[in-house]
Amino acid sequence: MTKGDAKKADAILLYSVFGLIIFGLIMIASAGVGYSLTHFGDEYYFLKRQLLFGVLQGLLIMSIVKNIDYRIWRKLSFPFFVASIIFLILVFIPGIGSKIYGANRWIQLGFFSFQPAEMLKISLILYLAAWLESRQERIKDFYEGLVPFLMIVALVSFLLVKQPDIGTLGIIIFIAMSIFFVSGAKISHILLMGGAGVMLLFALIKLESYRMDRFLVFLHPELDPRGIGYQINQALLAIGSGGIFGVGLGHSMQKFNYLPEPAGDSIFAIIGEELGIFGEFILIVLFVILAMRGLRIAKHAPDIFGRLTAVGIVSWIMFQAFINIAAISSLIPLTGVPLPFISYGGTSVVFLLTGIGILLNISKQAKI
Repeated sequence: MTKGDAKKADAILLYSVFGLIIFGLIMIASAGVGYSLTHFGDEYYFLKRQLLFGVLQGLLIMSIVKNIDYRIWRKLSFPFFVASIIFLILVFIPGIGSKIYGANRWIQLGFFSFQPAEMLKISLILYLAAWLESRQERIKDFYEGLVPFLMIVALVSFLLVKQPDIGTLGIIIFIAMSIFFVSGAKISHILLMGGAGVMLLFALIKLESYRMDRFLVFLHPELDPRGIGYQINQALLAIGSGGIFGVGLGHSMQKFNYLPEPAGDSIFAIIGEELGIFGEFILIVLFVILAMRGLRIAKHAPDIFGRLTAVGIVSWIMFQAFINIAAISSLIPLTGVPLPFISYGGTSVVFLLTGIGILLNISKQAKI
């Protein structure tokens, strides 16, 4: 074991993650009570599943991964990425893929199920970090840098649009652009990608009526409050009801069959209702601490692969958190994206904690 390997992992990063996990379990226990009791006959159904099939599995994987030299992921990045692409394709195969709410996002094999899109996030980060490291100065070249990079992103984007999963597509594009920027890409190429992304977004909105409805509701929240504007209006009502300190943990009214997915994508609204602005502030502070420590690790990473991987993981968590909070607060059009470490979803937590494990290993070898 080298001197660098003997260093301890970043404790502040680890504590911020533990804080988010505990916060999430408490809120899932509270927000999921009504739905769990009505549909499963057990008011703590969501809490038990999140703990057993998400948090505990994720913590076990994190504890293993943080002790594995992160450089090994450079060699495994391509087969890992290919596997995630194969799984994304399998969601469309009858008998393997599972269609829920009109979207092909799950793979169901007996009692085992997971969302390949969550696996894609970490695999794409590792693959892009390894690929961009190998390119070095060629990244600035239009044909050797930007074009092949866009081809990689386009392949992933096509599969996500087919599901459809536009929320995850947005996160993937933000992650990819962040890593591309830090790798030394030209600002003009980044701006070109940003412009193309905006055009793609508006095209996707116009292609599907439900996306156009969400966009119209974003512009006019009062539009059809019992129809297409129902979820965002109920979310805003929940947040507004909380005030500064909230109505008290467990005392939300919106979670009782008013607000859709109170333990899932809409959980931030329940946090606002029960814990108020104060509770939301604490949550955001935990995310900010995680981001600051993660970027510090990236700055002092031993090599380019470590730096790009760290940036990718931090970008993933922060962009996803921002999109969820902004959407449920009506700052951007509503989209179905879980709040990292907080929303119910075992697959999401497992892969998030896998990413944190890699980040912790980089911190053990960082030149600080």
